[in-house]
Amino acid sequence: MSKSESGQIGRALVEFSLHGIFPEEDISSRQISVQDLSQARQSLAEAKAKLEADVHEINEETAPDVNQWVANAKSLEDDINKSRAWANDIVRRSQAPDVSGKSIQEAEEKVEFLRREAEYNQQVHHALRSIKHVNELLDQVEQARDERRILDSLHLLEKSWTALDAIPVSKSCRVMKLLDLRAFELKSAAHDVFDHVWDSLVQINADDGIVSVYESREDEQMTLTDAVVGLKAYKELDQRMALLWHSIDKAIVGPRTNIEASQLPKVQIQDSNLYLTGSVDKTITSLFSDLDLVMTYLSERLPEELVYSLSNVMMPDLIFRITGTWLDIAVPTSLSDMDEFQHVTEAVTTFCTRLQSLKFTGFEELQEWVDDAPKVWLSKCRETALDSVRTKLSQGLGNSKKVERVETQTVSRSEGKNLTANGVGGSNDDDDWGAAWDDGGAEATDDTNAKPESTEEDGADAWGWGEDDAADEQTEAITEQPPAVPAEEDPTEAWGWGEEDATEPDPLVAAQKDTPTSKTQTRELTLKETYNISSMPEPVLVLVSAVLEDAASLVGSDGNPMAAAAAGLFSLPTLVLAMFRAVSPYYYALNTGGNMFLYNDATYLSERLSDVAKNWKVREDLTPRAIAMLRLDNDIKALQSFATRAYSSEMATQRTILRDLLGGSQNLLQQDGLRTSDLEAQVDSATGHVRALAATWSTILSKSVWSQAVGSLVDTVASKLVADVFDLAGIGQDEAYNIASLIARITELDDLFLSPDAAKDAIPATAEYASSWLRLKYLSEVLQSNLQDVRYLWMESELSLYFTVDEVVELIGLSFVDNARTREVVREIEANPQPLGGR
Repeated sequence: MSKSESGQIGRALVEFSLHGIFPEEDISSRQISVQDLSQARQSLAEAKAKLEADVHEINEETAPDVNQWVANAKSLEDDINKSRAWANDIVRRSQAPDVSGKSIQEAEEKVEFLRREAEYNQQVHHALRSIKHVNELLDQVEQARDERRILDSLHLLEKSWTALDAIPVSKSCRVMKLLDLRAFELKSAAHDVFDHVWDSLVQINADDGIVSVYESREDEQMTLTDAVVGLKAYKELDQRMALLWHSIDKAIVGPRTNIEASQLPKVQIQDSNLYLTGSVDKTITSLFSDLDLVMTYLSERLPEELVYSLSNVMMPDLIFRITGTWLDIAVPTSLSDMDEFQHVTEAVTTFCTRLQSLKFTGFEELQEWVDDAPKVWLSKCRETALDSVRTKLSQGLGNSKKVERVETQTVSRSEGKNLTANGVGGSNDDDDWGAAWDDGGAEATDDTNAKPESTEEDGADAWGWGEDDAADEQTEAITEQPPAVPAEEDPTEAWGWGEEDATEPDPLVAAQKDTPTSKTQTRELTLKETYNISSMPEPVLVLVSAVLEDAASLVGSDGNPMAAAAAGLFSLPTLVLAMFRAVSPYYYALNTGGNMFLYNDATYLSERLSDVAKNWKVREDLTPRAIAMLRLDNDIKALQSFATRAYSSEMATQRTILRDLLGGSQNLLQQDGLRTSDLEAQVDSATGHVRALAATWSTILSKSVWSQAVGSLVDTVASKLVADVFDLAGIGQDEAYNIASLIARITELDDLFLSPDAAKDAIPATAEYASSWLRLKYLSEVLQSNLQDVRYLWMESELSLYFTVDEVVELIGLSFVDNARTREVVREIEANPQPLGGR
């Protein structure tokens, strides 16, 4: 037999010995010789050596586990042998007739122990089977992952986690930790595969502006519908949709809705791609048309659950962008563009209906915008109106404009002379009405319908008051006495709330407020005077008038969708005027004479609004409801109060400055270390400040208001010096001369109240507007007089009209030595407190 045939016999013996495989018939029917057996024995020896090597290798790999199992098996065998011995002993003792109670107890304990051991063994067996089952499940997860069967791997992972939780072993056990770690690693690996598959199904190229969404791909086993299950399993549904929206927004929606871009791209769909191309106009219609394409594409290609989750993160951003930019710009500010606005609301309504049909949610705010279109339009009107006031104020006061105030009043003769002195002229129709006055005491007529021809005579002659003794009328001073403005006003006052109760008198009204009695000669007179305003009032008036006209046109227009905003429009002028009052002080203060411009502007606004309210009530083109809805009375009062506060604030500030220039809280005449020249410099600074203000205000205020304002400043200077003189402990001759010199410097301000073409002997009207002016002059006379002259000034002149007995006595005490002659003059003055008979 050949060597190859002997080898076949050896292999047949090995296969039969290892695997029980019976040899083929051609081999089993052969005759075997001794030589064949040696060859077969050699094959068996080689197989044995290989088996021993494999067993040795396996033993080395599993030695720790095998040793543990061997130890456990030996321990178990010992327990079984012990249990068998105990069982035999129990049987033996049960057969014995003289078993004691102690033996029975021991037997019961052994039985209980055996029962617990059997339960423990069963638990160990169950735990080992569970561990094996979990390990097999994880093997299947790994296989499914490698084959990219993501859903199967996730299902198997879920089963493995359930089975792992069911294992009756502590989680701190090493085998449990190993199984949990392997499950986590497989989950992460499956997630990486899931990300790869998701990226192949949803492709976004932000740089090129292309979005591609596929239901499935040929090279992937997972579909987009299956991806929903995966996202839920990983609890990443909302997170993944947030990332998807931000990617789509960056690639498509953001560039399309960027209204600030110079050119907007158009959205198109081709095959499975959503992309940007070309350009499109910036109309609302084209915007919603392109957004419709985007929403349709997403709704058709994404599962409904993904659409719902995407809506939650997409709609808040998108709706805010649409309403905050596109729709806000589309809202008109007047009724003239309302037709276009109605087209916008229709487009928004259509888009909302389309979103609802596409199963999108979260666009309620856009629907509310349509439902609240009147409120939106009113808010835009309010915002635009208030912003226009702020913008106009920020541009500065602009060029001033001269305006005329015309007022009809019933005045007496003395009032007419005061008005003439203030520079208030009568209208042309009243230029020659002086003939109606009868110097012989004839009764004056209350009114006249005749309109004589106008003349070009001097102002006082034209009024018919030029023949009276002007000196007698100089003592009738009309002074402005506005209350001091608090250092810190209530913030609400800036908006005019509560100004209806303001009692601050207007400077012009203060000059004309005397009401003639029935016995006084009176006449109805139309008065005119001019003053300057800035460029602010006219735009405010135009704005208020436009708002009121729009509001009136909406009243009764039930077919107009904005009719519900009529009441809100009628309240808008109040907000506009409140904004003017709140913001204007800051901007006016930036200009020289700003507060006086503010006084004029607020006064002009109140007068014009009064005319608007008066004309509004007699308009025949308005409905009764529109006439009744106008509410400007409180705003007019607020403006008048605001004007008075502006005037008072400016006057209070300038008075404080003048007092500071004259020593402030210190006595001007008792400042340490100051020489006469220093005092003269302080007085010159104060008078110079008065002259500078007078020059500035002369181009702003009317003549009457200017006279009162400058007169108030002059009075501040005069009263400060008079008070400082009375605060002295004594007045020497040289000091009296110096004080008289200072007074002379101050009295040079008289020329402010003389017209440039006045005669040399003209009497200034300073005393009419500065109540302390004649006190200052008579004080100078007293300081430069002897006792006899002082007595004359009191008894024969008009010193008693401006100083009290106590004040004159105090001046005598300050200026003269206390002797018999001094005391005699004092007694005589005290005995005649009203030497002129109370004139």
